[in-house]
Amino acid sequence: MCGIVGIVVAPGQAPPDARVGQAMNDAISHRGPDDAGFHHDARVLLGMRRLAVIDPAGGHQPVTADGGHIQLVFNGEIYNYRQLRRELELLGRRFHTASDSEVVVQAFAQWGEDCFSRFDGMFAIAAWDDRTRTLVLARDRFGEKPLFYAHDARRLLFASELKALLQVPGFAREIDAAALRSYVRYGYVPTPASIFASVRKLPPGCTLRCRDGHIELTRYYRLDFARKQVIDPREAEQRLAELLDRAVHSRMVADVPFGAFLSGGLDSSTVVALMTRHASQRVRTYSIGFKEAAWNELSDARRVAEHLGTEHHELVVEPDAVDLFEQLVWYLDEPFADSSAVPTFLVSKLARSQVTMVLTGDAGDETFAGYTRYLRFLAMQRLGPLARPAGWAARQAGRMLGGAFGFRLRGLAERMRMPFPDSYLGGVAMSRPGTVRDLLGADAPADYVDPLRALAAAGSAQHSLLDRIIEIDFGSYLPDDILVKVDRMAMANSLEGRVPFLDPALVEFAVSLPDGLRVARGRGKHLLRRVAERWLPADVLAKPKQGFGIPLAQWFRGPLRALAEDLIASRAFRERGLLDPAAARACLDDHLAGRADRGETLWLILSLELWARRFLDSPAAG
Repeated sequence: MCGIVGIVVAPGQAPPDARVGQAMNDAISHRGPDDAGFHHDARVLLGMRRLAVIDPAGGHQPVTADGGHIQLVFNGEIYNYRQLRRELELLGRRFHTASDSEVVVQAFAQWGEDCFSRFDGMFAIAAWDDRTRTLVLARDRFGEKPLFYAHDARRLLFASELKALLQVPGFAREIDAAALRSYVRYGYVPTPASIFASVRKLPPGCTLRCRDGHIELTRYYRLDFARKQVIDPREAEQRLAELLDRAVHSRMVADVPFGAFLSGGLDSSTVVALMTRHASQRVRTYSIGFKEAAWNELSDARRVAEHLGTEHHELVVEPDAVDLFEQLVWYLDEPFADSSAVPTFLVSKLARSQVTMVLTGDAGDETFAGYTRYLRFLAMQRLGPLARPAGWAARQAGRMLGGAFGFRLRGLAERMRMPFPDSYLGGVAMSRPGTVRDLLGADAPADYVDPLRALAAAGSAQHSLLDRIIEIDFGSYLPDDILVKVDRMAMANSLEGRVPFLDPALVEFAVSLPDGLRVARGRGKHLLRRVAERWLPADVLAKPKQGFGIPLAQWFRGPLRALAEDLIASRAFRERGLLDPAAARACLDDHLAGRADRGETLWLILSLELWARRFLDSPAAG
């Protein structure tokens, strides 16, 4: 696990500046405190920061192959590297270390870009071949590891984190207006855009080839929702149990201490239960909670830990944890309004005091259809022609009830009157269309194309509605929200996070299942629950879905109120012009008066303004 940076100059340009490469690498030192390395010549600079997890003594990068003609830096882990090494050895490739990094470079030398589809793992890779003067960038199938790039006629820049690119002299910090609108709508910036107009994100499952100043993107992997199977439920249970066990076991390979995040919910509990089957000692588990009872799952996690016999550690978050807000803005790189980044950062910090790597339960909801919004959407669709009159009734009820509950009811009514995909995206979005218009004001781009609507349009209308909405989430919400949060908050603490539910064979099996084995009797994760009965007590399986958020509504009426008041009233906020100050103030007033729960919108507003102060106002942005 590490971070990577690089510069490739076009023919006729001055060589990359080593001092700039050093500054880029220093900006992501938190991703790899154990080691640093560079390759530098007249055309290319490659840099890396290393967090040593596999073969600490022998995993230095860059790694080379073919007599030094290929130079490669790599962020991530390849879980099937031992099998690939044996295959490569039979083909005559020789190895000098026990690291997966050397397997990656030898695989690239042997198979070229075809190697990426052979890797079972999470990765962002940069490989330079001086014989063809070609740089190849690659990102893993589902986007666990990040990779930003900026390209013009002079050069290509790339880095694991956006902040590294800001160290390059002359970097343009012009805001992408469409990306800003997407952020206000969804709370994050969807790939391939970034908040800066000059920077893009390499999409998951894609490669970028740069030669002589020209770039070309190619997709090497796409999750196929069309390949459905007819399978006996008992056979499906057995197959899923085997895939889960293999996914967890393969992600336990490490030469450092490791543990797991444990919320007490189905996903993380299943991961920990399988870890205990393979661990030679008690598994270390880490949980976080709040004093507010509705947001505290510590007792649930504690019961699971006792049932499985783990060495359990927990932390209660106090409201003064909001002091972390500005620090998290730096690590997150872009405006990011998912407030669960706060507990994710804190549980990562707790775990890092004892271990270097953790397994998490993330992506279980996308893989096995676990989100409550999936069930609500499907229920709305079953109304058919009754949806519009039902929506009208819900809107009238919302008006009469008023308050925060009435506000939510009016939002539901709005979605019930929308066609697909807006009827689903309204449940994903952080802001309603009216709120987006109010906050952005007259400066909103008239030609804006919603990237999530575009994702929905690219999907097949022949798929089931369940597959269509899960495909949208795999295309955006998972890589651009959930996995961003996991990667940045863990790496901010120099902690590696691994996600067993994104094992490719497991994901492909799950989406090949008929809808009835994923959603049944009004609940998601049907088959996963059946399988998990083998390892977990009944109360864990029956536990209602609970998100990993923070009590924003209470905090904005308490410890966060002063911060919100000050930022929205500030001259900097008014003159910056990214959001309309009157609309922002109206959101705060509505929230304080109890007319609506605008906690998420206020967090979105504050996150954007604090990001702007750190990344736009600060000359060094460091």
